[in-house]
Amino acid sequence: MSLPSVSRLFRSALRTHLVPAANVTSKPAKHNVTTGEQVIAMTVLFVAILGPSGWILSHLEDYKKKV
Repeated sequence: MSLPSVSRLFRSALRTHLVPAANVTSKPAKHNVTTGEQVIAMTVLFVAILGPSGWILSHLEDYKKKV
């Protein structure tokens, strides 16, 4: 490849491309989520994520002894 063709490749790769703006609109919620529902959802989320991690960390010494 010659130098001008390589420089054309770099110029085309580095050229900024225009990205069309997204049409984001917001509407009011179809139904309101109560505080109780939010608490239940957050509790389930934390248990699902932190439960297995806590189990593994609390039994780490047992897992080390098995190997």
